[in-house]
Amino acid sequence: MTVLDAPGAQLYFEVHGQGPLMVMIPGAGGTADSFRMVAEHLAADYTIVLYDRRGFSRSRLDGPQDYSHRLNTDADDVRRLIEHVGGGPATVFGASSGAIVALALQTRHPEVVHALVPFEPPAVLQLPDGDRWVEFFHQVYDLYQHAGIGPAMQWFRAQTFPHSDQQVMGAVPRNEANAIYWFEHELRQYPAVQLDLNSLSLHAERILLAVGREGRGYPAHDVSVVLARKFGRNTVELPGGHVGAVSHPAAFAQELTTALAEEGLTATDRPNTHAPHRRLL
Repeated sequence: MTVLDAPGAQLYFEVHGQGPLMVMIPGAGGTADSFRMVAEHLAADYTIVLYDRRGFSRSRLDGPQDYSHRLNTDADDVRRLIEHVGGGPATVFGASSGAIVALALQTRHPEVVHALVPFEPPAVLQLPDGDRWVEFFHQVYDLYQHAGIGPAMQWFRAQTFPHSDQQVMGAVPRNEANAIYWFEHELRQYPAVQLDLNSLSLHAERILLAVGREGRGYPAHDVSVVLARKFGRNTVELPGGHVGAVSHPAAFAQELTTALAEEGLTATDRPNTHAPHRRLL
């Protein structure tokens, strides 16, 4: 098991493939496993770094945590991984709340980012009815406290994702500890983030706003559309919905790679001389 020591945590990570560096930031599940299938296809063109975000599964907490600045800590962890593995700056792909982490990374550490792909970040305050969505997430949390994970998760998914996503999510075995950690420290907090749009717009040319084709009309999809408009960028549609990397891994990887190339965001291959371990998928 490959682990990076970070302040307050032991970060589990994996390195696969060869080529320019791409770091993939998971969303609510918090683990490298959510990208395992799509990484099999991306590893032909990129050195892929998968990891568990701190507090999830194999990335154990080690000491006190500052939960009032958890998003910043998440972003700093990605910067540490890029610097530790070497070969950066990196293409950074983040899905769902991982996309919010990716945007925070771009704001805090733009020097480690070659290209940024925030895939459907649920930063709902960008929406005209954003306050209503923030209140909804608080209501989901209240349901979790009174009725448990199952009913709360079912209601959350039914309101925020298309039916195709709900089927995929429902088929994934639930990790109780990860679900609790997400409910307590992320469900209400990350969607309510105030993005630093001025800072992000300074690097808009390196940001590729990506959405799932099946997600139109749902909040995370629509946030990407709003951000693209604010940054003067186009959105790129990828196969599936919010979890298209799971439901359509081969097509998702191919179209993501093509979109990066078409936008001029494909990095030249840099020798990765500092990678502690490389495993081909």
